[in-house]
Amino acid sequence: MTIHLYGIPNCDTVKKARKWLEAQAIDYTFHDYKKEGADAERLANWADEAGWEVLLNKRGTTFRKLSDAEKTVIDQAKAIALMVEHPSMIKRPVVEYAGGIHVGFDEAAWKSALC
Repeated sequence: MTIHLYGIPNCDTVKKARKWLEAQAIDYTFHDYKKEGADAERLANWADEAGWEVLLNKRGTTFRKLSDAEKTVIDQAKAIALMVEHPSMIKRPVVEYAGGIHVGFDEAAWKSALC
């Protein structure tokens, strides 16, 4: 099974997820948003599968720094545009695998899906 992990390397949750994958001896490729950016088409697919509300991290400092106008009336298209422009707004990590995706690190869900 090919697994792709998306995130930012210095994120504590991404670090925890990477350690967990390594402890399970699960091979994966890592996509660093800071270096490689975020692809709008991939984000749209994730939003269709998981919901843009799950994917958009509204609790992070990047989102909180937006103007009030930018934070209002967010729909899927606007959420995707914001995440492309500011990849730090994507909830981390996102793992893609043959059965779909998981947004955020939930050890029980990951174990069920990936082991």
